[in-house]
Amino acid sequence: MENCLFCKILSGEIPSQKVYENDYVYAFRDINPQAPVHVLVIPKKHLASLDDTDNASDRDLAECLRAVRLIASRENLANGYRVVSNCGPDACQSVHHLHFHIIGGRKMEEKMA
Repeated sequence: MENCLFCKILSGEIPSQKVYENDYVYAFRDINPQAPVHVLVIPKKHLASLDDTDNASDRDLAECLRAVRLIASRENLANGYRVVSNCGPDACQSVHHLHFHIIGGRKMEEKMA
């Protein structure tokens, strides 16, 4: 998508701090971290959100989740981490490209809202 921030990051048009990449996903540090570790994992194929997964292959989606586990391990999040994917306006999705936040490096609050 031509105006998608994350597609521009994927193309190298906008710089990012890469954490991980394979043929299916790209992961980078969030520019406004909510915890000591805050990494975004995105599929290389543009999908607007989890509501758009009918247009994704099982491999695209599985690779996102496999990347989450691998990155959490590399980031030493052995005590735990949170994975979040905002979907739609009520969830405050600000970039309409499917992405998973890996948040960790500190004790999370029990209440998520």
